[in-house]
Amino acid sequence: MTKLSSFAKDRGVRYFLISFTDLRGVQRSKLVPLAAIDGMQKDGAGFAGFATHLDMTPADPDLFAVPDPASAMQLPWRPEVAWVAADLYMDGTPVEQAPRWVLKRQIAAAAQQKLLMKSGVEAEYHLIDPSGEAISDPRDLDAKPCYDQAALMRRFDVIAEICDAMLGLGWGPYQNDHEDANGQFEMNWHYAEALTTADRHAFFRFMVKSIAEKHGLRATFMPKPFTDLTGNGCHLHVSLWSPDGKKNLFEDKKHELGLSKLAHHFLGGVLAHAEALCALTNPTVNSYKRINAPVTASGATWSPNTVTWAGNNRTHMVRIPDPGRFELRLADGAANPYLLQAGVLAAGLDGLARQSDPGKRLDIDMYAEGYKVKARPLPRYLLDAIRAFGKNKTMTAALGPDFTKAYLKLKTHEWDDFARHLTAWEREQTLDC
Repeated sequence: MTKLSSFAKDRGVRYFLISFTDLRGVQRSKLVPLAAIDGMQKDGAGFAGFATHLDMTPADPDLFAVPDPASAMQLPWRPEVAWVAADLYMDGTPVEQAPRWVLKRQIAAAAQQKLLMKSGVEAEYHLIDPSGEAISDPRDLDAKPCYDQAALMRRFDVIAEICDAMLGLGWGPYQNDHEDANGQFEMNWHYAEALTTADRHAFFRFMVKSIAEKHGLRATFMPKPFTDLTGNGCHLHVSLWSPDGKKNLFEDKKHELGLSKLAHHFLGGVLAHAEALCALTNPTVNSYKRINAPVTASGATWSPNTVTWAGNNRTHMVRIPDPGRFELRLADGAANPYLLQAGVLAAGLDGLARQSDPGKRLDIDMYAEGYKVKARPLPRYLLDAIRAFGKNKTMTAALGPDFTKAYLKLKTHEWDDFARHLTAWEREQTLDC
């Protein structure tokens, strides 16, 4: 095992952010000096669990975040600091509700079947002004701004710094673009094993926000920050491989769209559990203003609203862009990096166990012709997704009772908190009743 102190001395690191991601997707950290890191690597950094978004009380003992040295990344914008993902323990045993453990259990379940999931994410975000009320570029006004060169280059300093950072970290970034909404961007890097991708996804969110702040801007991954603009998706590209990571088990060029029978069964599981999966892939009240949005200023939402799949067609929940992988277009920018991967893997593994059939692919424009077919709608609101997840015995059993109880409690509280708000619309519509 690599010693973090050696990692630090080789790179001039003075401090470590020992970090974990809670149930809401918020990163919790302690800043540890180099002189103390060996002890922390052995015993973990102590946290009061009740102070985080985990299902704990002040009576619970301390939880300890034990850093995983394989995840360590030096902050390119502040190189004297390194970030490292940690696994949570309490009384010497794993904290089963912690998202990184939830994912690691699914990875272990796949490994028992001699399967390895690889994935890549497309994490869209907006660059906005510090107030959060408008995009940061007042000249970015085109109704259809996707790939707008001028708008992209006006944010070159921010985009280039983020891309340079990913290059330095060895992620293999290969393209950056202005997305479909004004002020919206996407940056793509190479796929990897699911845990590596989840750690990088968590770090990416931290990095983008930090570098944006450095430039006097604010970055948000909020699913639908502006009602008239396209929301922030987080498309997930998925494939299963042999345990050594050398053979793509999803690829079969003789089969439909270059996907093997194994891939079809895995996809069948994802489609079968789509409504419950939404509680993980679209985890906020705001999420459902993206997947159930009216047409935006550009003319398309680019988000699904039904449980369907197709070939290279972006109007469906699942797209097959190339042989050997599929793209899940359901998730949004609020998705917890670890629960996103864990949920898809759990659903897919169930599909393999049941040899699920994804059904007939629909090679139609779902936005224009969806009314012609009978397709299951995605949940309309967060409450619908929470209920679907709670009733789905397969998914809740796979992800674990500790996690399920904690997550349902948290998300039900969020919905209740939202429902208690009195809006201007309510007053306008019902004050004179």
